[in-house]
Amino acid sequence: MTMKAIWNNQIIAESDKTIQIEGNHYFPAETIKKEFFKPSETQTTCPWKGVASYYHVEVDGKTNKDAAWYYPDTKPAAREIKDYVAFWKGVEVKP
Repeated sequence: MTMKAIWNNQIIAESDKTIQIEGNHYFPAETIKKEFFKPSETQTTCPWKGVASYYHVEVDGKTNKDAAWYYPDTKPAAREIKDYVAFWKGVEVKP
């Protein structure tokens, strides 16, 4: 099933190869529309996934800060989502 990530009426990612973990769909890095993503300095740590890095999502002049995250270096238990991108903060993920 193809999943879409939508924010501010814009599809920002689309893939039929998402991985669902803890209720979040993780999109392969090559399926996000890079023009809508800006690097963030924010980092958080998950006990079993590792250190997450974030992106701000920018669409039509509006910014959704830290609305996407990914794990550039995962712990072994989360290796399958290395560099995959997930969303929150109002980004809608649906088929």
